[in-house]
Amino acid sequence: LTIPVLAFGGILMAVMQTVVVPLLPDLPRLTHSSAGAVSWTVTATLLAGAVLTPVLGRAGDMYGKRRVLTAALGLMTVGSVMCALSSDIAVLITARALQGAAASVVPLSISILRDELPPERRGSAVALMSSTVGIGAALGLPLAALVVQYADWHTMFWLTSALGALGVTAVWWAVRESPVREPGRFDVAGALGLAAGLVCLLLGVSQGGQW
Repeated sequence: LTIPVLAFGGILMAVMQTVVVPLLPDLPRLTHSSAGAVSWTVTATLLAGAVLTPVLGRAGDMYGKRRVLTAALGLMTVGSVMCALSSDIAVLITARALQGAAASVVPLSISILRDELPPERRGSAVALMSSTVGIGAALGLPLAALVVQYADWHTMFWLTSALGALGVTAVWWAVRESPVREPGRFDVAGALGLAAGLVCLLLGVSQGGQW
């Protein structure tokens, strides 16, 4: 069950990143905020994902990949619950930043597959895991558009919260903790420096034109 459960987690990650896109034209009205503020519901997720993917990858090597994968899916689910409970733009941006932790799901899952599977099965499993990003995006956009058209927009985040909780439970139940560890000290200063550098770079790329 390891392969389908990890693939489900990858699909969830992509769904979470794309479900907000059909909402963007209506969010300024729904949240009583500006279009610039609403754009941060996407930017915050991308920034958090860029920063947390290498950090959580290193943490997975040191402390256990399944443990860190479960934590990343848990943060994603908490972010969905926050979005489902609030219409405040500051809360939504914070929640979307938490969901950015899910960007580490695919690389962590690929690491688990490399540790757990025999060599003859690794290639196909890694290919499937990589394809989940496209599958999730293809599912997330029409799903979100349907929900936005026919139901309250918070319903979409309640649905993704339920799926996220299912993903966390499935990983904890079906995926064995990888015995492979890379001992060492977690470089807090390096992680903070990496975060600052990536945030400055990506802010300039994503917001420079508008600023």
